[in-house]
Amino acid sequence: MYQSYPNPFNPVTTISFSLTAREKVQLEVFNSLGQKVKTLISREMPAGKHTVIWDARNDAGNPLGSGVYFYQISAGGFVQTRKMILL
Repeated sequence: MYQSYPNPFNPVTTISFSLTAREKVQLEVFNSLGQKVKTLISREMPAGKHTVIWDARNDAGNPLGSGVYFYQISAGGFVQTRKMILL
């Protein structure tokens, strides 16, 4: 998983990642309290590079406030978390 860009961002950021094989992918966004605010991907995906654009909205479609957010990918046995800042 690559660092999101732009970072800091407002109103959207791009998250990219690569898969070496077909995997079940879970890509989620968490607030600074560790609460999940958005599920970006939850499905099986083919190998290759993938890109997701996040518009700083939660699962209910409501805009989120400025602050630090974390995005986490889980694919196969791989898990990685990175930080991003919404201004």
